[in-house]
Amino acid sequence: MLILQLAIILVFSKIAGDISVKLGQPSVLGKLLVGILIGPSVLGLVTETETLKEFSQLGVILLMFIAGLETDVDEFKRTGKASTFVGIGGIIFPLLVGYLAGVLLGLSTMQSWFLGLLLSATSVSISVQALKEMNQLKSREGTTILGAAVIDDIVVIIALAFLMSFAGGDINLSVVILKKVLFFAGAIFVGWKVVPWFLNRFSSLKVTEAVTSSALIICFVYAYLAEYTGVAAIIGAYIAGVSISVTKFKHEVFKKVETISYSIFVPVFFTSIGVTAQFSGIMDNIGLIVLLSVVAILTKLIGASIGAKLAGFNWNSSLGIGSAMISRGEVALIIAAIGLESRLLTQDMFAIIVVVVLVTTIVTPPMMKWFFKTDSEVKNMTYKG
Repeated sequence: MLILQLAIILVFSKIAGDISVKLGQPSVLGKLLVGILIGPSVLGLVTETETLKEFSQLGVILLMFIAGLETDVDEFKRTGKASTFVGIGGIIFPLLVGYLAGVLLGLSTMQSWFLGLLLSATSVSISVQALKEMNQLKSREGTTILGAAVIDDIVVIIALAFLMSFAGGDINLSVVILKKVLFFAGAIFVGWKVVPWFLNRFSSLKVTEAVTSSALIICFVYAYLAEYTGVAAIIGAYIAGVSISVTKFKHEVFKKVETISYSIFVPVFFTSIGVTAQFSGIMDNIGLIVLLSVVAILTKLIGASIGAKLAGFNWNSSLGIGSAMISRGEVALIIAAIGLESRLLTQDMFAIIVVVVLVTTIVTPPMMKWFFKTDSEVKNMTYKG
């Protein structure tokens, strides 16, 4: 069954991606939408299974690993201030407006703050693909977006730990923060001292693809440890990619891993987002879904854009950066699942949030395409003038 589902996903995702590009949109948009088409909600050709979820998880981990490999470390250091402004701006606006929305909906104080925190999350895995297709991943804007995503993840997860401790959850706040500090400190040290040594030693083994295998080992270990310490696995994979990007093995690893990833794992990730969509009972809550979707889109767009503007970007670049931060993706879904388990979200609200997350994910690529295209046109006009 899995073999047939993989074949269906690859056929439909590649064709849908091609159609999307011909229509002037990033290919990732077509892959997201075709997932809905072939999923249980429409044609039912592919159903969500645990194995498919694991394939999808590998896809997003490898996607962020590739993004790390393509990161210019010097540019990353230079955009630290901008990333901080974008990350913080993209948290404050959704947090406050989300809280007010929760109060207006009659939620308790804790539930309202949780809703605000949930809307503050971001996941740039979709944005990374759109940036790659627009040749913006290595730009100052692209590097700022990736840095802001790391900051967003750290702040939101720590804030979630605070909230859960106040809500009576069985959480030792000091332990939560200590684990994250140890992860980032350890990840940076290992990336600086151990990763180059490991690659040199492992690549000398007399076996096929030793370099690629050693790079994937580093990627998966980083992703596992990140998830184990409460940081998203995609952040760990990204840091692993950055660590390898400063070694002599960067280009070989990038070429081989990109081939592996985009042949099967990444298309499965994009398409499975649509496959997992559930639309049963959606019409009963359509008003609330529209309201929260608008709040989720505008607050992240405005907050992150203002942060980028304060960091010195022009308005078109700022809006492009803001639009890249809109997608909530798997990070928000993980937080939502925690809320459901701790009763900070009802079952109905959880179902609504899942649809809202899907909406934010689908609108992100075309919005990025629009703002970055506009920014490019403005720069060209300025240059010609």
